[in-house]
Amino acid sequence: MFFLVLENDLRKSLFGQHIAVDTVLKAVSWFMKDPDPSKPLVLSFHGPTGVGKSYVSKIIASNIYKMGEKSSHVHTFISSYHFPHKSEAEIYEHQLRKWIHGNVSHFPHSMFIFDETDKMHPHLIDAIKPFLDHNAHVDGVSFHKAIFIFLSQAGGHVITNVTLDFWRKGNNRDELQLQSEGMETQIFEYLFNDEKNGLWHSGLINHHLIDHYVPFLPLEQKHVHQCVMAEMAHLNITPNYDVADNVVRDMPFFPEEEKIFAVKGCKSVKQKLVLNLKLG
Repeated sequence: MFFLVLENDLRKSLFGQHIAVDTVLKAVSWFMKDPDPSKPLVLSFHGPTGVGKSYVSKIIASNIYKMGEKSSHVHTFISSYHFPHKSEAEIYEHQLRKWIHGNVSHFPHSMFIFDETDKMHPHLIDAIKPFLDHNAHVDGVSFHKAIFIFLSQAGGHVITNVTLDFWRKGNNRDELQLQSEGMETQIFEYLFNDEKNGLWHSGLINHHLIDHYVPFLPLEQKHVHQCVMAEMAHLNITPNYDVADNVVRDMPFFPEEEKIFAVKGCKSVKQKLVLNLKLG
């Protein structure tokens, strides 16, 4: 039942992300039905802005906890907000370890979401490492049933370039898979070698503690159109394809010549929709 509900939520709410849907669906479903997992589930979401990374983490939470992302067992950290000062990395490190340990000791199936991982101090990411290892027990607490999700734009240009090259070769987007064009390997190598992102040479990468690097593809015009229609439904507005077309035309796309991918994904769709609706 869990698998079917999660699948329905992902497929009806997420547009243009067949790789992410398939990967998350299998990874989360298998983990949740395993009575004794050997390690926590660790997912790393990568892609440009506005393509659904945060949205998928919310869908996962809503399928595991009654209160969804508002559950007291779901803990979200935004790098620029919770860890703004690099000079205080050691303080954050101590607080973060204490917070994770305390919450998992209270509720083993806790979920931790780290947004803007690419902006996190490497020491902070390494502070999480002891909780993610195989057979990890820290001060008598098992972390096997916890879930850790990292959200990042790091590697987004790699994913975009692979997707664009695939499109230029005349291939069907839906045929693009995780191993197509060596995409997962390219993401891993970029994260490992780019000293500007928080995962650079971190213990999470060096010790292969991330279970899945999940690419979120750049969105095409048809996907943005679907986002607009979904937003209309959410606002209880009668579906209007002409209005949706106008909203899509108001959004910026790239590359300059082909204009294939939305610069901001589905971000700003609601704001653009409001401008295209008639008052009264």
